[in-house]
Amino acid sequence: MTNTTNDTARRNDTTVFRLGGDLPVRRIGYGSMRLADGPGDPTGPEARIWTGPADRAAAVRLLRTAAEAGVNLFDTADAYALGAGEELLAEALRPYGDEVAVATKVGVVRPSPTEWVPLGHPAYLRQQAELSLRRLRTEQIDLLYLHRLDENVPVAEQLGALKRLQEEGKVRHIGLSEVTVEQLTEAERTAPVAAVQNLYNLASREHEAVLDHTAGRGIAFVPFFPIAMGGHAGPDGPVARVARAVGATPSQTALAWLLHRAPHVLPIPGTSSERHLRENLGALGVRLDEAQFAELAAG
Repeated sequence: MTNTTNDTARRNDTTVFRLGGDLPVRRIGYGSMRLADGPGDPTGPEARIWTGPADRAAAVRLLRTAAEAGVNLFDTADAYALGAGEELLAEALRPYGDEVAVATKVGVVRPSPTEWVPLGHPAYLRQQAELSLRRLRTEQIDLLYLHRLDENVPVAEQLGALKRLQEEGKVRHIGLSEVTVEQLTEAERTAPVAAVQNLYNLASREHEAVLDHTAGRGIAFVPFFPIAMGGHAGPDGPVARVARAVGATPSQTALAWLLHRAPHVLPIPGTSSERHLRENLGALGVRLDEAQFAELAAG
């Protein structure tokens, strides 16, 4: 009886989304990309994500704090610090076992700190997935994204490699990153897609069509860089006005706007600060009315 009751509660919880229809995750995850490089290294779009964290112990503590605070979807990639990002998550999250889900990505090579080159050869994708399994210390990757589509390799071949891994039990769910509706539709002809991770926030909404398309298909839409506010920021801007009205911080308000946008939206803000981590998670309790949502959307 208790298990049935708990399962019903999870299904009715608006802060939870069932990824792929069978993996319940809280709707604010954690993006671990920034847990790399040292002080003084470039940030923002220029960030290199080339080496492991300067303070590894602090990074491990932060990831464990996130898990203990209720985060159960952690995002990384084999290209982050040349695999060191996956190793860090394995070290930090091993005590939590199946309580947390880890998403990683394959399909990009890093010849240098400033280069991110798509490579979708099926044999390469399968090899990288095998390496990710080893670094994550698991027998199955919860969510494996194709980091970028390689325009030099047929989409069916790229997705076919991930589908084969899924059929072998090495991958639970398949995702795509930075794709259009057309690319997603083509990919789905080969394999089921459980999540799409695209750049999306108050300041960057070029992927509205993708967000709407995924909503109709039960596919999670995972915005990265979700807190960017652009012209909406500022002490007298719409974010600040709405934040004051709802008793939240601007960052929480920006995340709440995403959560309000559609129930399949799962932002993955990243931070190296425990204070910011807890602030981000507080967005799950922020409620916007339709007028406030519209004010933020209009900017």
